[in-house]
Amino acid sequence: MCRNIRTLFNFAPPATDDEIRAASLQFVRKISGFNAPSKANEAAFNRSVEEVAHIARHLVDALVTEAPARDRAVEAAKAKARSAERFGRTDSGL
Repeated sequence: MCRNIRTLFNFAPPATDDEIRAASLQFVRKISGFNAPSKANEAAFNRSVEEVAHIARHLVDALVTEAPARDRAVEAAKAKARSAERFGRTDSGL
């Protein structure tokens, strides 16, 4: 589940609220063990996602670095190359 949580700090352009919310949703899913909560737990689950997203936005906005911002396309290409090396996959679609 948490494999979908990506680093959101120090990218150009900066992380969007949607990206932060998606990471927060994955985090709450992992912590709770629910992919989709029951009706009884839905309000607490959704509130937790929003609170985690709020805190994550504050964190990303407050962090500082001297390093140049990373390019999303370059980082995605690196991740794809690592995956291909690890799993021996190609883009042939087979």
